[in-house]
Amino acid sequence: MKSLKTVYKIGNGPSSSHTVGPYRAAQIIKSRYPDADEFNVTLYGSLAFTGAGHGTEVAIKTAIPDAKIFSDIKETNLPHPNTMRFVVKQNGKEVCDTRIMSIGGGSIQIENEEDFESIDIYKQKNFTEIMDYCESNGLSLSEFAYKLEGEDLKKYLAEIWNEMQACVERGLSVSGILPGGLDITRKAKKLYELRCYNENSDIRMDRLVAAYAYAVTEENADGHIVVTAPTCGSCGVIPAVMYYMSRSCGYPDDEIIDALAAAAIVGNVIRTNASISGAECGCQAEIGSACSMAAAGLGSLYKLNLKQIEYAAEVAMEHHLGLTCDPVNGLVQIPCIERNAVAAMRAMNAVNLARFLYETRRISLDDVIATMYQTGLDLSEKYRETSHGGLAALYNAQRD
Repeated sequence: MKSLKTVYKIGNGPSSSHTVGPYRAAQIIKSRYPDADEFNVTLYGSLAFTGAGHGTEVAIKTAIPDAKIFSDIKETNLPHPNTMRFVVKQNGKEVCDTRIMSIGGGSIQIENEEDFESIDIYKQKNFTEIMDYCESNGLSLSEFAYKLEGEDLKKYLAEIWNEMQACVERGLSVSGILPGGLDITRKAKKLYELRCYNENSDIRMDRLVAAYAYAVTEENADGHIVVTAPTCGSCGVIPAVMYYMSRSCGYPDDEIIDALAAAAIVGNVIRTNASISGAECGCQAEIGSACSMAAAGLGSLYKLNLKQIEYAAEVAMEHHLGLTCDPVNGLVQIPCIERNAVAAMRAMNAVNLARFLYETRRISLDDVIATMYQTGLDLSEKYRETSHGGLAALYNAQRD
């Protein structure tokens, strides 16, 4: 498995696969051919179907302003549902023709090249192997990560936590209409400021966690800076949970950072053995993964044992199985924003269940990850970030 740094990336929303990944791909091509005079980019699969609503063309043109961008919705023989083809010419001569896949979470893979991001750091292939190693060596999940990656990882996660906090606070401070044409009103500020007439501690917790999730995902929908956790579409879950634990429960930054490391380990296992791409496996791979990560991070923050943490992450993922990715008008707004809030609250509930019931479990985290991947492959193409089915199709049918 790769470095945990590949799980959390800072970049512009609204979609890690559709904006962060394509921007990085375009940056690389531009850097390789700085003197080229023609850049032609063809988008395929989900990028072609929902790239306009997700801001893919804007992202590519940010890196290559004079790029000519085309969409091909007919080609199906693709190495990945998020595939781009870059054809570059210099002095009328073709100097590059390569395909680059945006594989989820802002990560990319260049066809016929070694993995772009990093070498394998972790020998362990799944969570069971990680848990066995930690138990044999008396390590927590965060200690395990720091042992293999060094203190530099802790510094990186500190930057990630700072950006997550800043994103929550920006989102709580603004009102208005999100771009894209759906006329969706920002709700985070209202959720944060309003009080229920019968508000007890549990209702207050749910309201604040939801407000924090809305704050981050509304910033994402507006194309602002967010942290992939593990994707832009699911970027509100982990910050919402951790911001609440920091502000309302008083957990210090160093413990939150350790919790982010634990969460990233689960995210790393998921992306290694399954997928975090909505275009490949539906929203279960994005929101389900984020919920599972948040549950593991929160369990770590509570100092639960490894089996309790595993069970919390498993419960969180299991109850997102089959979740479709059907963004209305190809925008990361409906149902994406609301799903982040619901998943953040579900992560907290999963930890509460795991605290008491972990000894009765029958399904491992690795089992549910494998199930999620197979379920995603079995999902119809129209439910995998193409806006051809589900809520997206129903919404469009009602408007016609």
